[in-house]
Amino acid sequence: MSPLLETKKLTIRFGGLAAVNEMDFIIDHGETIGLIGPNGSGKTTFFNLLTGIYKPTEGEIRYCGESLSRLPTFKIAKQGVARTFQNNRLFLNLSVLDNVLVGMHPHQDSNWFDAIFRRSYVERETEKGVEKGLELLTQFSEELASNCYQRAGDLPQADRRKVEICRALASNPKLLLLDEPSAGMSPAETEELMEDIRKVRQKVGGIGIIIIEHDMAVIREVAERVIVLNYGRKIAEGTFQEVSTNELVLEAYLGREEKDAQA
Repeated sequence: MSPLLETKKLTIRFGGLAAVNEMDFIIDHGETIGLIGPNGSGKTTFFNLLTGIYKPTEGEIRYCGESLSRLPTFKIAKQGVARTFQNNRLFLNLSVLDNVLVGMHPHQDSNWFDAIFRRSYVERETEKGVEKGLELLTQFSEELASNCYQRAGDLPQADRRKVEICRALASNPKLLLLDEPSAGMSPAETEELMEDIRKVRQKVGGIGIIIIEHDMAVIREVAERVIVLNYGRKIAEGTFQEVSTNELVLEAYLGREEKDAQA
């Protein structure tokens, strides 16, 4: 079986700057990988390449054996790659449930013709969507499901993150990209997030997850393998314990002078 996703020498340059530089990466079905590195190391840019927001300057992206390198974003989403963003991208004036329903759009069959001439078909599809959306919300929070018509903009940060993850899952992804999901959360909320990620793995068999995080407790608890970036290059890969003691990683985070002083 081919890997879920693989990149070979993936590179993007902005002028003379290589934001991602010859990145070799592989994730298998059902695997959870932590992607870490100092600010500006290329982590979110890597996500933007995988989802078609940026087009690579060089290199290749293969997903389930097929090339994604030149596909537009909406086709990549339809293939089963979903993501959350570092800053919430919810529709704040829509309800919680409506935000989740938006995530189902890549796999819905109805169009404008159906909306005008086949109303019963559209209604059935909408009913199925609402049922699935409520099921997803219930998995994360009974309270969210009970208040599904609440305006998304009125939710606290932790609940907005949960809704964003539900919206991503609504598209039936095989690969889920989480960009700093614990940002702005308290320690207790972060604990809930880690439990939510475990729920995703249990409920969606075979899903691959790549998570960008600055909270090392999250990475330690949920990632089976960790990849470290610095200046757009992969500098380390292994278990959390292996990368946390790697000399290049310590230097990237602490700087050589401070690391030597601690030694």
